Amino acid sequence: MEINALKKRDGIDSDKKLIDLHVQFEKLLSELRKRELPDEVVQSINTNIDLIDPTLGSEKEYLKQLRKTQADILSLTEKKLKLVPKNHFRNIWMALGIAAFGVPLGVAFGAGLGNMAFIGIGLPIGIPIGLAIGTALDKKAAEEGRQLDVEIIH
Repeated sequence: MEINALKKRDGIDSDKKLIDLHVQFEKLLSELRKRELPDEVVQSINTNIDLIDPTLGSEKEYLKQLRKTQADILSLTEKKLKLVPKNHFRNIWMALGIAAFGVPLGVAFGAGLGNMAFIGIGLPIGIPIGLAIGTALDKKAAEEGRQLDVEIIH
């Protein structure tokens, strides 16, 4: 079973965001076409692609529709096939590093020094911790062949 082509909206050449997202989406679909995917996954991807209607609504609504469909396809491939785009884990773990390591360390510094102005000192500590963990997970996914050769920019 083959993955359907993305329908292109007439006149998208005027909006750079729309062009970039369209090219990124096409690259994602191209990478998925290179893989041997189960029929049920291909059918789900095709269903999502067929729901995109390039003639309906404004360019802003079309952009929103493309983003949502791309996110749905990425979520599906991650859950069903464990396939992720480049830097997927790095992006997730950077935020988790701030939340899970940076903020608690900042609170500990602030409470320990008796001045809560030092709460921000934990953030630059949490970011590299999250980046290190995420980069290691991305490297592992690449070694296992679970990484798609496309980087998703939100």
